[in-house]
Amino acid sequence: MRHLLPTLITLFLSIPLHAGLVFDQNPLELKPGPADEVVEAKFTFHNGGDKPITITGLDSNCSCLEANMDKATYQPGEKGSGTATFKVSTFVGKHEKSLRISTNDPKEPEQTLTTIIDIPVIVDVQPKTLQWVLGEAPTAKSVDITIAGPDPVHIKNVTATRDNVTFTLEEVEPGRKYRINLQPKDTETVTIGALRIETDSQYKRHTRQLAFFNIVRPSQTSKK
Repeated sequence: MRHLLPTLITLFLSIPLHAGLVFDQNPLELKPGPADEVVEAKFTFHNGGDKPITITGLDSNCSCLEANMDKATYQPGEKGSGTATFKVSTFVGKHEKSLRISTNDPKEPEQTLTTIIDIPVIVDVQPKTLQWVLGEAPTAKSVDITIAGPDPVHIKNVTATRDNVTFTLEEVEPGRKYRINLQPKDTETVTIGALRIETDSQYKRHTRQLAFFNIVRPSQTSKK
């Protein structure tokens, strides 16, 4: 039996393993700059199986992410490439999105390419939402705004979408830290509103920020 072992190993290694599409980088990392509205990244792969693979569909879990491939069908061992395009919009920080690639491969008809997008924070608004419960004391609550980018940014104007609140803007550290103190006139009515914050950031998509305020029923309070 021992003398048959090398032959058996050779036979085992000669059996093709099903691999489908094999990506050279998964997850794929996208790193937009502060001014970028759209960011693209190329990804590469090869057909790791022993039969041709045809791409039959491309989809993602977010309308912000799209992709295309250089062609439809890849022969065994053939290399291919694609491009992932992410629309930055109002996203900040690190986000994980998925591309679903459908093929005619019966053993693996759908594969996932994970994309990690790391978007620099220039103007950080915390918390994003201030909340009161119906009937509670209409005490003032605060939103802190920190300029996280390398250059100073100043707040030019703040407006509220509802007239049943008052607010003041406090400059804690010029160009770096601000605080908005917001107070409802009463908490007798369910309210959903926002503060529009205008800045002089050199990057267009950072010139407008939003902070939200709500007066909600007890059953709708945020669960921590």
